[in-house]
Amino acid sequence: MKLIKKLWLLVLLSMAPVMVSASTGVHLDKAPASLSDKASLQRGAQFFVANCLACHSAAYLRYNRLMDIGMSEEEIRKLLPEGSKLGSTMQAMMDSESAKMAFGAAPPDLSVIARSRGTDYLYTYLRSFYVDPTRPSGVNNVIFPLAAMPNILGPLQGDQELVVEKHEGGHEVQTLKLTTPGTMSTKEFDATVGDLVNFLDFMGEPAKLVRYTYGYIVIGFLFLLLLLTYALKKEFWKDVH
Repeated sequence: MKLIKKLWLLVLLSMAPVMVSASTGVHLDKAPASLSDKASLQRGAQFFVANCLACHSAAYLRYNRLMDIGMSEEEIRKLLPEGSKLGSTMQAMMDSESAKMAFGAAPPDLSVIARSRGTDYLYTYLRSFYVDPTRPSGVNNVIFPLAAMPNILGPLQGDQELVVEKHEGGHEVQTLKLTTPGTMSTKEFDATVGDLVNFLDFMGEPAKLVRYTYGYIVIGFLFLLLLLTYALKKEFWKDVH
């Protein structure tokens, strides 16, 4: 018993630095992402192609993988840029050199951005731009200060203002206030960003849907095997007193 208590103490002590650093970070909103929601994934794919591929690429995903989220060939062909085929990878419309001249840095490939950053981070980041006249793009971001990316979703969300409140002990609380409404309501915009982040999550590992399906099948098989093994054990030992 004493050994178990000591082991638990060591585990808690090893976790302490992690919990402290997590508590001092920026709060991330929970992304409404679900890979089982194919309607959301399809809306996210359509939004991604229409709005993100202008600058960003997704070079590790082919258009025909959109069939995995329930899209037909005809629906996918409507999304294809001129000169692309079903088996083509998602390439940015703007070349990297032009993008670098326009934004100061080449936009990153988004194929695995959800795996490297996490869906909660992306969901919060895309909704955290605010007006900042000191920046070349005219905007800044709460969780990624001095980001080179312009707020391309600004017309949908509207303009936000950063409000900083000082509390006792010099502690600052930052909040965003919508000053100029966009073409979408806050609820509609959050849902649209949620669909986009959901698709980015799928894009990072398209095989995850298949893996989950196989996982349930394997677990079901093992559970059935457990029942059969238990029944066999009862049969073997029924005459043993």
